[in-house]
Amino acid sequence: MLHLECTTKEVFRRNFFSDWRKEMTAEERELITRLDKCDFAEIHKHFVERAEARRSLPKEQKQKLKEEAEKLQQEFGYCILDGHREKIGNFKMEPPGLFRGRGEHPKMGVLKRRVRPEDVIINCGRDSKIPEPPAGHQWKEVRSDNTVTWLAAWMENIQNTFKYVMLNPSSKLKGEMDWHKYEVARRLRRVVDKIRAQYRADWESPETKKRQLAVALYFIDKLALRTGNEKEEGETADTVGCCSLRVEHVRLHEKADGQEHIVELVFLGKDSIRYNNRVTVEKLVFQNLQHFMEDKDPGDNLFDALSTASLNKHLQDSMEGLTAKVFRTYNASVTLQEQLRALTRAEDSLTSKISAYNRANRAVAILCNHRRAIPKTFEKSMQKLQEKIEIKEAQVTEAQAELERAKADLRTHGESKSKSLLQKQQRLLKLEGQLARLRAKATDKEENKQVALGTAKLNYLDPRISIAWCKRFGVPIEKIYSKTQRERFAWAFDRAGEDFEF
Repeated sequence: MLHLECTTKEVFRRNFFSDWRKEMTAEERELITRLDKCDFAEIHKHFVERAEARRSLPKEQKQKLKEEAEKLQQEFGYCILDGHREKIGNFKMEPPGLFRGRGEHPKMGVLKRRVRPEDVIINCGRDSKIPEPPAGHQWKEVRSDNTVTWLAAWMENIQNTFKYVMLNPSSKLKGEMDWHKYEVARRLRRVVDKIRAQYRADWESPETKKRQLAVALYFIDKLALRTGNEKEEGETADTVGCCSLRVEHVRLHEKADGQEHIVELVFLGKDSIRYNNRVTVEKLVFQNLQHFMEDKDPGDNLFDALSTASLNKHLQDSMEGLTAKVFRTYNASVTLQEQLRALTRAEDSLTSKISAYNRANRAVAILCNHRRAIPKTFEKSMQKLQEKIEIKEAQVTEAQAELERAKADLRTHGESKSKSLLQKQQRLLKLEGQLARLRAKATDKEENKQVALGTAKLNYLDPRISIAWCKRFGVPIEKIYSKTQRERFAWAFDRAGEDFEF
């Protein structure tokens, strides 16, 4: 892992060394006392060379490896669900390694231990053939629980949470769950105005608890915040959501950047991804926040009269099945639909339409705080793209000059040169199209360098919006969804005509 940036971080190195020392013999512990005295370069070189050797294998050997992988897939990658053969998602066990986490996770570098058959619970039908454990081993437990969708489960040692073997996202069961999720979010449309009117009215309630609930709901609705759950002291990262916000996470500005009532939120969200946002809020929200922060220390809860449980109960009372995640899904899907409507024109080129889609997708990712670090290869790949653009610009300039010469030839020599002129025009058009696509790609790359588009696309955006948009504007679906994503959203294709509205 030496080539990864995380290995340079102090937390990673400290955690790794602590866990490594537990695995050492007494003699090794006495000898190896400082990580900075250790040189792993030779081991790293071995793995780099091994990866390189795999990449440069002859075509026949690569084909042989592919066939072996397919054989494993056929043997272990399928199950029978309600009489139908269904693909399994993750049937390979993750080997031991070092935990990386996301964002600034306090457990990065901790040793992920090998999972043994004795750690694994198998879940299968009462009458089915129980999978054989490896020779000399046995499963922790075999059960038949048809109220859950997982096929195997085990406890991992980093966060002490369960990991599961699940069905492939393209399976019928997953498709039904996906469809149900978006239908619940669509139901919110019928009551959302009523919910908003209620929380706005409650900003002026004499009860502090009601006002706190109303402001928290406003944050969940407007900023797509998660509710946030209470955590064991010192067990995991200091991540928070709406209900667990502390005074130190909020800064209020009466006036800033020529605007009034600015709220600045800075905290670690899910997966230790930093949330950093400045938003203009309504005057009553601002005044309530001032009141909630009065006479409190930085470490005190902002919404001290509110709990995740009471917020969730209020949401359930407003609409059956309503959670903060449903609000995120609803607002994400509505944002995509509105942005696509505003950004797409029927007369635009295919390249422009795809750029419009990416911009709409990015607006959703920003709303949901789906961020990523700038890829290490970004500068290099951007430079290569810029070089391609410069080459293409030179080709366009040359083609324009050739076209002008061909026009002059036509005036001098007449009809005999018309075929040459037509060829030059077609060549220029082709080159200009290629240049436009390269420029659009560079713009997308620059605008998306710190935004993770995939999470929203797969988990928060009703695929029927994208499919309907493709049908309406003649965009091939392959330009929006990869083969795997098309398989995952197979349920949506025949449920989305071009006039589908979320």
